[in-house]
Amino acid sequence: MLPPVVAAVPDVPPRVPSYGSAAARGGGTGQNERMAIRVLIADDQEMVRRGLRRILESQPDIEVVCEAADGVTAVEMARRFQPDVALVDIRMPRMDGLEVTRLLAGPDVASPVKVVVVTTFDLDEYVYPALQYGASGFLLKRSGPALLIEAVRAAVAGDSLISPSVTVRLLKHVTGSGPRHAPLPEPLTEREIEIAGQVAEGKTNADIAAELFISPGTVKTHVASIQRKLGVRNRVGIAVRAWEMGIRTAR
Repeated sequence: MLPPVVAAVPDVPPRVPSYGSAAARGGGTGQNERMAIRVLIADDQEMVRRGLRRILESQPDIEVVCEAADGVTAVEMARRFQPDVALVDIRMPRMDGLEVTRLLAGPDVASPVKVVVVTTFDLDEYVYPALQYGASGFLLKRSGPALLIEAVRAAVAGDSLISPSVTVRLLKHVTGSGPRHAPLPEPLTEREIEIAGQVAEGKTNADIAAELFISPGTVKTHVASIQRKLGVRNRVGIAVRAWEMGIRTAR
C-alpha cells in the first residue's frame, strides 16, 4: 500500500503562481523554464518516486530534473544537475538520507542544496540529525500533496516546513537532549526573541505578522537578523536554537 502522499494524487491542489525564486539561476531561454523550481527525488521505491513526480509536476513552477534510487546516486545527481531542492528519503541503499543531507546541505558545503526529508519515519533519531545536517524541512509521506508542494516552495523561498505532527514533539525533545551553546556574541532583541519563539512554534512569516500586527517584510528582516545572530542557515535552525535557549511564546 502506497503512503498517502503518493496515493492521494487526485487531491493535488489547484495550480498557483510561481514563487519565481529560481529565476536567479539564469538557466534556460524561456521565462517558464527560468522560473521553474528544479527538484531531485531520491527514494528507493519506484512507485513512490513516480507518485511524487506526478504531484510536483502538476504545478507549473516545479520541474523534476532527476531521480535517484539510492543515496550515492542522489549525491552524484545533485552535483551533476544542481537542483534547487532535493526530496530525500531516510532509508535508502548504499547511503542513507541523513548522510545525503549532510553532503548536500551540511555546514561545510560550499554550494548547499535545499534538502527536504520526505519519509515514513518520524523517529527522533532521524529528525534531529537531519535538521542538524542542514535539512530545510522534514515531511511525513502521509502529510498529503498540498504540504509536499508547500515544502518545496518554502525551501526555495528560504523558509522551512516540518510536518505539524512532528514539530512540537521534536522541539520539546531537543530542549532536553540538544547540544549546549556559548552565550551569543550579539544578543537577540526583545522583538527578535518574540519572533524566534513564534518560529519555534512552527508559524510562518504571515502568521507572525498577523499576530504581532507588523508586515511580513518586517518579520522577514527580523528572521534574517535572528539567523545571523544564532549562526543558523534557516528557520529550522532558529526553531532548534530557540527551544534549546528556552524561548517560548506567551500563552
